[in-house]
Amino acid sequence: MIPEACQQTFPDYNNYHSMDNQVVPVLIKGVMPTSSGCAVFLASGEKTFVIYVDQGIGEAIQRAVDGEQAERPLTHDLMLTLLDGLGAEVERVVINDVDEGTFFARLIVSMENELGHKIIEIDARPSDSMVLALATGKPIYTARSVIESVDDMTEILARILEQGS
Repeated sequence: MIPEACQQTFPDYNNYHSMDNQVVPVLIKGVMPTSSGCAVFLASGEKTFVIYVDQGIGEAIQRAVDGEQAERPLTHDLMLTLLDGLGAEVERVVINDVDEGTFFARLIVSMENELGHKIIEIDARPSDSMVLALATGKPIYTARSVIESVDDMTEILARILEQGS
């Protein structure tokens, strides 16, 4: 079953006109356990694809999708507390590359201080970035080149969800 938090419409990325439509918004449509971790299904308007993550990060993603808090702060909670303490916030996540099944992402963080507005791009694992984006309600994007290079898993996800109903 698709969590309610994942049944939203795709975010509008026209605000990012400088990206020249090189990215597409994606939503997390499911987190499924596998024999070696978890499969995270992400969907754009045209295709669904999978990023495989270890079990712990899969659980963190599912908690963030469900809006649940852990009893004690986890690493992602610590990261968000640090960002907040520095007056910074997550702006968005861009899954920008894939190489032989390994995905890469950029975490876009902004901060305002006495020197002005600053935007920082940080190289990060997509899985960690997704947790931070979900926890802060910020959008997740994927480079069009990534969408074009991954296999479409839309039908497979639909069959898995049918079997689970």
